[in-house]
Amino acid sequence: MKTGKQSWMYNQGVFVQASAAVTGPKEYQGPLGQTFDYSYENLHCDEKNWESAERALLKKSVDICMSKTNIREDAIDLFISGDLLNQNVSSNYVAREIPSSFLCVFGACSTSMEGLAIGASLIDSGNCKNVLASTSSHYSTAERQFRYPTEYGGQKPDTATSTVTGAGTILINGEASDIQVEGATIGKVIDYGMSDPLDMGSAMAPAAADTIVQHMKDFGRKPEDYDLILTGDLSSVGTPIVKKMTEQSGYDIEGVHRDCGLMIYHSNQQVFSGGSGCACSAVVTYGYILQQLKKNNLKKVLIIATGALLSPTVVQQKETIPCIAHAVVLKRADA
Repeated sequence: MKTGKQSWMYNQGVFVQASAAVTGPKEYQGPLGQTFDYSYENLHCDEKNWESAERALLKKSVDICMSKTNIREDAIDLFISGDLLNQNVSSNYVAREIPSSFLCVFGACSTSMEGLAIGASLIDSGNCKNVLASTSSHYSTAERQFRYPTEYGGQKPDTATSTVTGAGTILINGEASDIQVEGATIGKVIDYGMSDPLDMGSAMAPAAADTIVQHMKDFGRKPEDYDLILTGDLSSVGTPIVKKMTEQSGYDIEGVHRDCGLMIYHSNQQVFSGGSGCACSAVVTYGYILQQLKKNNLKKVLIIATGALLSPTVVQQKETIPCIAHAVVLKRADA
């Protein structure tokens, strides 16, 4: 199963059975709004506080995903989830309602592909049959934890990103379907000395570039082998950086690259440099991208979710920001 230095090839066959993307109102108003399974009309998601709202998003995505299959909830061997909040409370509290084993993971905004890669490995090895992989984020929970509460109305620079309010869930197993999880490249922690928590794009771009280059080496591929190379939430700041860094390493991704953070919102939605958060990669991938694969508009996609591994405490201690990126290959099974 090990391929090259940092990659895994799923040789036994891992397939997507269902997925769900749930968002808040601002995401629904963006270019991909019609591709989401459900969107709440208010940021509170009809709950009493922001944290409960994020849990509602996550549970809704699980419920919708499961409703698309004939697999019973008690047939799920493993639930994998993580989020941005302290102690992963969104995932932990939702896991109380799911009658399966649970693995909680944290990769910041890279969590969606981290969970999918782990779940696919466990299926490929025969240790699990049915796996649910989920993640979530919420604009106001992230603001309260990492910056200032929304009610404070703090000013931000143009390099800042807007945390996506949403959740994504995917159900995978070994039964053949239209879409296959072919392989993954597990990133390593990269720190280029960036220390501004309001410029995540610049901090995460080197990690994304490192994973993309390593993936190409491990699988013996070129960017043109993919219909799309999709990064997580580098925004308008990090996108040109990742393109430049991969080009310097001999891999020109210009013709096939897009960024979830630039796809999810219109430029006039006042989101600064674009979208971010665990849900950014998740809702774009588990909504729009899987739909395009199913329609045969895409045949093979490399998705690289990026994460900044910081906390408010270490930022206040003037530490730099270590980052990571995990990549997963999704393709049509007949490709």
